[in-house]
This record gives sequence, structure tokens and C-alpha cells, in this order.
Amino acid sequence: MPFLIAVLGVLGAGALWWYRMKAMNEAARDVADVIGRVQGSVRRKKLRKQAALSPLTAIDDPVVAAATLITALVSEDGPVLPQREAVIRSVISEIADKKKTEEAVIYAKWAAAQIDDTTIVIDKLAPFLRQRLDVSKRNDLLQMLNRAAQGGEKRLEIADQRILRLRQKLGFEVN
Repeated sequence: MPFLIAVLGVLGAGALWWYRMKAMNEAARDVADVIGRVQGSVRRKKLRKQAALSPLTAIDDPVVAAATLITALVSEDGPVLPQREAVIRSVISEIADKKKTEEAVIYAKWAAAQIDDTTIVIDKLAPFLRQRLDVSKRNDLLQMLNRAAQGGEKRLEIADQRILRLRQKLGFEVN
């Protein structure tokens, strides 16, 4: 009889430990799932951010960069309406031929629609333009932006902080 009680005690202890190990295994699996979901979320956020920037990283031409920058700044308060688009086309046509102007404006409208934060556009394109344009052409770019904002259906007011950020990123002294 004592032998039978000892065997049942050992079997009971084994069953208890088996149940505890199974529960710990499930808990560890749950923790691993949560960690995997968090890592996946971080990766997806990073990919979304890269995808959001991809229209800008594909730009390798100063004319397209200028058109995209101007379009993003004038479309900050709403969509680019036909009259405003015509003004942007006329401003870009001063620095490019007709075919290049058309391509640049189409790409600029698409890229500006893809990215909803104008500061990202400024932060990505202004250093690119700073490298490729001399000081007088950078001044011309600011004047082009001003003319694009003045033309169209109604005069646009581009936020002073955007202009200051753009001037700073283009390498101008900002007070």
C-alpha cells in the first residue's frame, strides 16, 4: 500500500509539472506572438514611411524637383485647380522646353498628391536643389514659387514658416 501511494504521488507530481510546463510553453508562445506583432508593426510603419517618400527619392532632375516643390507648396491648402496648374506650367516653362514642362508638372501633381506633409517635400527636395543650383538659380526658384502663388484663381498665402524652412534648406541666411 505505501508503494502504491508513492507511485500515485510521483505520477501526480509528474502530471502537475507537465501541466505547469504546458502552461509556461503557452505563455512563452503568447509573448513571442506579441513581440512578433510589435516587430511587424514597426517594420510596416518603416515601409509606409519609405513608400511615402518614394515619389521624392525617384526625382533626379532639378526641373522636376522644382515643379514638385512648387506644386506641393501651392497645393498645401487644397487641390491644384486648372488655372493654378496653368500658372505652374508657365512658371516651369521658363526653365524647360514644352515636353519637359509637361512631364514635370504631371509628375509634380502626382508626387504632391502622394505626400500630404509639405515639410517632407521641402526637407527632401531643397537639399537636392541646393546641390544642383547656384545661388542665382535658387533665388529664381523662390521667385518662381512666389509667381505661382500669386497667379491662378486667387492669391495664395504660403506660410512664413514654410518659406523660412525652404530658404534655410536652400542655403540662404535666415534671420
